[in-house]
Amino acid sequence: MRPIYSTDATGYRTAHVRDLTRADGWAPIRRSLGIRSFGANAWTAAKAGEELILEHVELSHEELYIVIEGHATFTVDGEVIDAPAGSLVLVSDPGVVRSAVSSAPHTVVLTIGAEPGAAFEPNAWETNREVIPLFEQRRYAEGKQLLLAALDDYADPSYLLYNLACADAHLGDADEALEYLRRAIDIRPELGPLAAEDEDLVSLRRDPRFVLLTG
Repeated sequence: MRPIYSTDATGYRTAHVRDLTRADGWAPIRRSLGIRSFGANAWTAAKAGEELILEHVELSHEELYIVIEGHATFTVDGEVIDAPAGSLVLVSDPGVVRSAVSSAPHTVVLTIGAEPGAAFEPNAWETNREVIPLFEQRRYAEGKQLLLAALDDYADPSYLLYNLACADAHLGDADEALEYLRRAIDIRPELGPLAAEDEDLVSLRRDPRFVLLTG
């Protein structure tokens, strides 16, 4: 991604969504501008009918979706919502299922989110979203470097550690993979059963240490 924003001594930064947008349509606004109090991202679909917002729920955040260009169709809690440019869709209940697709070419949706009443903490999904395509291309060493560089950026690095274990398992470093996996499971015990079935960790399955961690 190109360095496109400007910084001034008075304390502001400027950017254009277009210049932040990656080839996959994601503009990582929060991370690019260094926002520390709320999450902010934009999603662009080049054609009508493309997925803009993956179907999901949140753990604790409320989210505001703003259609800044084009035309989108949201589905929120089973209800279909027509959303032309300028529309606002607030999903205040984290447990409500939501998704969106583009209804017109070049549709851009801005998302802003945070947990009510709590200090904002960035989520490691931002880095993992960059790493997963590298893994799919078997570029494990590159993915590992991104993960290592981001470890200190998040209060909960468990999923980064887990993906580091996957990277090292593919790279043939069982000792390091198991150490990363141990650290991940120490933070989130539910990752143990997930690891036991993960094909990215298949090279570790005969190691007694892996059995102890995931059993």
